Amino acid sequence: MTEPRSDIETEGRRDGGMEGCRDDELSDSEALSPALSFTPSEEATGTRLDTYLASQIPTTSRSQVRRAIELGKVLVNGQPIAKPAYEVSAGEEIQITLPETAPLEAKPEAIPLNIVHEDDEIIVINKAAGMVTHPGAGVVSGTLANALVYHLQQQALQLPRRGGSSRPGIVHRLDVGTSGLIVVAKTDRAHLYLAEQFQSRAVRKIYSALVYGKIKDDEGKIEAPIGRDPRSRVKMTIRPVGVGRDALSLYRVIERFEEFTLLDVEIKTGRTHQIRVHLAHINHPIIADPTYDLGKANSIKSAKLRSIINKLDRPFLHAARLSFLHPATNERVEFTASLPDDLQKFLALI
Repeated sequence: MTEPRSDIETEGRRDGGMEGCRDDELSDSEALSPALSFTPSEEATGTRLDTYLASQIPTTSRSQVRRAIELGKVLVNGQPIAKPAYEVSAGEEIQITLPETAPLEAKPEAIPLNIVHEDDEIIVINKAAGMVTHPGAGVVSGTLANALVYHLQQQALQLPRRGGSSRPGIVHRLDVGTSGLIVVAKTDRAHLYLAEQFQSRAVRKIYSALVYGKIKDDEGKIEAPIGRDPRSRVKMTIRPVGVGRDALSLYRVIERFEEFTLLDVEIKTGRTHQIRVHLAHINHPIIADPTYDLGKANSIKSAKLRSIINKLDRPFLHAARLSFLHPATNERVEFTASLPDDLQKFLALI
């Protein structure tokens, strides 16, 4: 199977929509993106064509895939398939050409940024929870990209071309509900250099996460493929090998509480919602994550604890450490960001 490459690596967005998902009508005259090719595995046999393709292209909605099928832009073994419900078979050569949607543009907005480090090549920002990384479906302002465009314009700097008009200089992103470190390129050279490191998994990304339950082992590994949930396009889930995309998370226990465990989680891949899905998969979902918490909040006996959890308005997930090779020096640099006030206060209450 050939996976499409992307310069954007992500832990994912909070519930409410995948970036890049649009249900707009598509016309046959629109510009087409390069064709993507896939070969289903044995485990994928019998899966609907639209479901299979949507699971392989996380930034594309199932409705977009169905529309491409209806336009004759999906070929199976060289022949157009007109039925989204067609069941794929192992070994088939599937090719899809998706019409491109009009690009969004990040307009400059004077939004304060918590800048951890800045030089001629990069900016490292401690993103606040609640801020979307860049414009996407349903979000056109108030994003990190809007703030960055304004920041660079104030320095009379030319915007990087790499990343496009909606996300100039952005190489990876964080879920809107996740706080913490994100690196942005100020030059095209830096963007290319950083993107290559994300692609080769040379970037180290470590998150702080508080989960339900006591994890027995001091450290562990979660290796399970992730793909779009066929029952809900705004959720991801564990999928069979060959259907989902490979995903690897490493965790280490920092502190155990009566009802919870504080973890350091290092992600070796950057799948949408990866940490949230993986921790839920081992039955230790993240606190205050209604999409993946498996109803764990209801199992807490203490009414006081349940009340504290209900008052936390975002998942307890923070990008605490980020390490990569600097584009100018080729030397490894590391940045850290302590837990924000809302998460520190939550820990103090439990």
